[in-house]
Amino acid sequence: MEKKVSRIGVLTSGGDSPGMNAAIRAVVRTGIYYGLEVYGIMRGYQGLIENDIFKMESRSVANIIQRGGTILKTARCKVFHTPEGRKQAYEVLGSHGIDGLVIIGGDGSFRGAVEFSNEYDIPCIGLAGTIDKDIFGTDFTIGFDTAVNTAIEAIDKIRDTADAHDRLFIVEVMGRDAGYIALYSGIGTGAEHILVPEQKTDIKAVVASLKEKERRKKLVNIIVVAEGDEFGGANKVAEVIKQELPNAETRVCILGHIQRGGAPSSMDRLIASRMGYHAVECLLEGRHNVFVGILNNRMNYVPLNQVHKKKGTIGQEWMKIVKILAS
Repeated sequence: MEKKVSRIGVLTSGGDSPGMNAAIRAVVRTGIYYGLEVYGIMRGYQGLIENDIFKMESRSVANIIQRGGTILKTARCKVFHTPEGRKQAYEVLGSHGIDGLVIIGGDGSFRGAVEFSNEYDIPCIGLAGTIDKDIFGTDFTIGFDTAVNTAIEAIDKIRDTADAHDRLFIVEVMGRDAGYIALYSGIGTGAEHILVPEQKTDIKAVVASLKEKERRKKLVNIIVVAEGDEFGGANKVAEVIKQELPNAETRVCILGHIQRGGAPSSMDRLIASRMGYHAVECLLEGRHNVFVGILNNRMNYVPLNQVHKKKGTIGQEWMKIVKILAS
């Protein structure tokens, strides 16, 4: 598809992630550098349909690179997934003369963009803004590194109190479909067990290992569980362990949405800035309807209709590393 753009819109959609503001900043300032008009769309596709749009200048994105969340707000919009909703969105874009979009979000946001672009010939560029690192075509997603560091900081503090009381802590982190936050934060904090959706949970093996550690008087243990673990999350795991090890001081800690917030790490600021810059470059070069990722420190472009959640990619080698280092 070859189509010259002169006015572009940028929106954030789905769950928020640290670094989205850095990406918005890069899109706005790169667009202005190349002589484009840039419009901010509030609350994702919902704001697009409701015409909640404003023109952005270079000063519009001053002093935001260090802020978590998104200055454009975000929302999930079921109406956009209907033909009527997309028609309304197209009419709104037409009223502003916007002829290209940059969508910062996850795979659900990209699916909507593909449908919209196919129907109305609006070039769309996708940037992966999700803490779960669950998108095919990129080594990192915007917000993942910050979320892992937030989880590591919390688990380090939990281990301090676990050590003081000789307790077993089961810590639940985010990751409904992908266990990367659990994997990275678990290895980074020396967790004794890590449970992820990609691997079948052998709860009997976990219990046996804990009993062996109990026999050896190793009473301080950390189990990191992804919320989407097929066994059912931290509370379900705790129920079994309390039954099998009644003498263990067992506690559950669910980290929850603290992993979404906070100032983005240096890595998230850098990759978001790099992706935002290349998103505008793609529109100018006519490389439309692609997802912009980074593989092996090089830009990677994937057709939006081929982008999907990355599942089942945490292999046995990772779990072997966990087992050896936690013994």
